Amino acid sequence: MDFATLLTFLVGVITGGLVLGFVYAIIALGYTMVYGVLQLINFAHSEVFVTGAVVGFEVFRVLAPVEMNGYLKLVIALVAAMTISGLLNVVIERLAYRPLRNSPRLVPLITAIGVSLILQDVLRVIEGFQGRFDLTYTLPNGFSAPFCGSESTCAPVGKFLTGIGVSLQLKDVILVVVSLLSLAVLNYIVNRTRLGKAIRAVAQDRVTAGLMGIDANRMISATFLIGGALGGISGVLFGMKFGTINAYSGFIPGVTAFTAAVLGGIGSIPGAVLGGLLLGVLEKLIGVTNVFGEVLGIANLGVIDDSYSKLGAFIALVLILIFKPTGLLGKSNVEKV
Repeated sequence: MDFATLLTFLVGVITGGLVLGFVYAIIALGYTMVYGVLQLINFAHSEVFVTGAVVGFEVFRVLAPVEMNGYLKLVIALVAAMTISGLLNVVIERLAYRPLRNSPRLVPLITAIGVSLILQDVLRVIEGFQGRFDLTYTLPNGFSAPFCGSESTCAPVGKFLTGIGVSLQLKDVILVVVSLLSLAVLNYIVNRTRLGKAIRAVAQDRVTAGLMGIDANRMISATFLIGGALGGISGVLFGMKFGTINAYSGFIPGVTAFTAAVLGGIGSIPGAVLGGLLLGVLEKLIGVTNVFGEVLGIANLGVIDDSYSKLGAFIALVLILIFKPTGLLGKSNVEKV
């Protein structure tokens, strides 16, 4: 493989990694928002994310025979997933976390793991009653776009993309566009609205915010609602990206997204996005290590294939905790005694 071919190949791999990274980034935002307000790792978020994926699947299944624009079906699926996942997250906070808010931090952490396991089995029972376990996603009929001639390639920009080694599918373009819109809306809510200002005030000092007339419980519920809605969006996108999901599909993406949040700086929204993109690229690069082995003439590297792709996330987690515990964009929190 000559240098030009290798460079083209790398560009394609990095592009695929960035697409995957957007999925991780949207999931990671759910972790980082809740942690930013409560300093709680909501491990049940991975199941909230899968709930969104299941809701999206059911919407696509019900609307499959309906004559309707494919993009409208996608919007309905996203709105339904956002609503159900957001409300589920609020219920989890109200029933499982709020009564334990003044308990030692280990107690709500263990509770979050318990809620995660409960939700896994609830989803499995619900789908099991309908005779399904693995849910297979397909793009709705009617999908087309001015920049994509088919599901497999993007047309008017196809020559340019092919020339630099990029091969995008329509679902990848949709994933990136929806992710960027979600990030833009979240950034507006957090930084430009009264709700966002109140959430940031509660995150900074809950007691003082209460003295200023801010209802901390409502702001915390709003944070869980927004985080759950993001989980619902990422669930639908994940299902479209990988094609198949089930009740246990949230564990690995959830752990990877949590790692992305820690890598970027837990509690930092830009950090979660940066961490997700970096892990997506790292995962894709490790998955093609055998290609680098061929180029470098190191035959033993050929044994490292796609099954090792998640290795990078956990190596990155260990290294970042050792050398920069606050993450790439995180800030140290000094607790006053």
